[in-house]
Amino acid sequence: MQFMDKAKIRIVSGRGGNGVVAWRREKFVDKGGPAGGDGGNGGSVYIVATENMSTLMDFAYKTVYKAENGENGFKKSMHGKSAKDLFINVPVGTIVKDLKTGNIIADLTEHEQKVLVAKGGKGGRGNIHFCTPQNRAPQYCEPGEPGIERELQLELKLIADVGLLGFPNAGKSTFISRVSSAKPKIADYPFTTLIPNLGVVRKSNGDGFVIADIPGLIEGASEGVGLGHDFLRHVERCRFLLHIVDGTEENPLQNYKIINNELEKYSQKLAQLHQITAINKIDAILPERLEEIKQEFKNEGVNIYCISAVTGAGVEELKNELSEKVDTIPKPVSDIVVEEDLAATDNDDSYWEVRKLDKNTYLVDGGKIIRVSQVINTRNTEQVIRLQNTMRAMGIIDELKHIGIQNGDTVIIGKLELEYWDDEMYKQEF
Repeated sequence: MQFMDKAKIRIVSGRGGNGVVAWRREKFVDKGGPAGGDGGNGGSVYIVATENMSTLMDFAYKTVYKAENGENGFKKSMHGKSAKDLFINVPVGTIVKDLKTGNIIADLTEHEQKVLVAKGGKGGRGNIHFCTPQNRAPQYCEPGEPGIERELQLELKLIADVGLLGFPNAGKSTFISRVSSAKPKIADYPFTTLIPNLGVVRKSNGDGFVIADIPGLIEGASEGVGLGHDFLRHVERCRFLLHIVDGTEENPLQNYKIINNELEKYSQKLAQLHQITAINKIDAILPERLEEIKQEFKNEGVNIYCISAVTGAGVEELKNELSEKVDTIPKPVSDIVVEEDLAATDNDDSYWEVRKLDKNTYLVDGGKIIRVSQVINTRNTEQVIRLQNTMRAMGIIDELKHIGIQNGDTVIIGKLELEYWDDEMYKQEF
């Protein structure tokens, strides 16, 4: 399986259905009355963490996710059907960012944890809701609210109990293949491991813990050299680190210091994690040389385990130590700051603009006013008056006057073309 730990997606929640203008027409119902149903709500978009995924590879093939729209209302007071919500699955450990603001809006660290990222538009009300003693036959309804469109970035930080560190070819992949059922690629050339590998290590009591094999670090990894810079973030959630050092190298202690120096440059939090050190490949080291290596690490105050991932020597003892530390060292507290996500529920589209197209023609544009115009029948005087009142309340009429509209000029709103007329302006002329 290919590994992908970053992805960008565009999400669109469903718009609400429009309400309708309708009337009761039963033969024996005196005077009838309004019977326009409401529109259904649009589908919302949620992001859900699941343990059944370990990579963001699915988002390489599909980047746009749209929820369904709500259904328009019907006559006989029948409501339109609300759309189903859309659930987007991501691996546990995924961070969700709003690309527009750069804010982190979710840190999904638990199975089935979910977050609302785009609320569906609310359905518009039918004319049945506008009946009053003063107006028993309302001729208007409401349009549905729009959906929300956003661009998000998904970033995966693997959640493991133990993070494996070490230079390329230190034997990390061989170790993880011996203590777990993971089958990573193993070869005798640098950067055999190009992606993080996860393995589940079984304890004697039947429980288990997760160990992550991170691609080999080299000097300069914190500045982007090699592969380590791309994957260092995957060890940030570990309880502690297992540092595997190749004992056959010329200077194992120097290699050990290089890796720890890169950790410190990348993150002080990483550098402070508890660390267990293991000298690997003891089957290929002369006994006297192994004693020298032990003494060098001891002089630095570093306790080491001596193992051979190939033959299994010392592996069981190290495995027991890892199991004990998993039970005693708590998971690190996340320092990720999750911002309040107001954009997920902001269906308001009250922004508008007015443009003068020519001497006698003006264009009014904007989400809400366009939606209101969609449920207007220009042959119905009451509906046109309601549109005018809405424009006046939004400040559109004042802006039209400001840029010089005159009686008789044409106002275009969506598919509507209306003739402007202002009684006050007519009185001033005469």
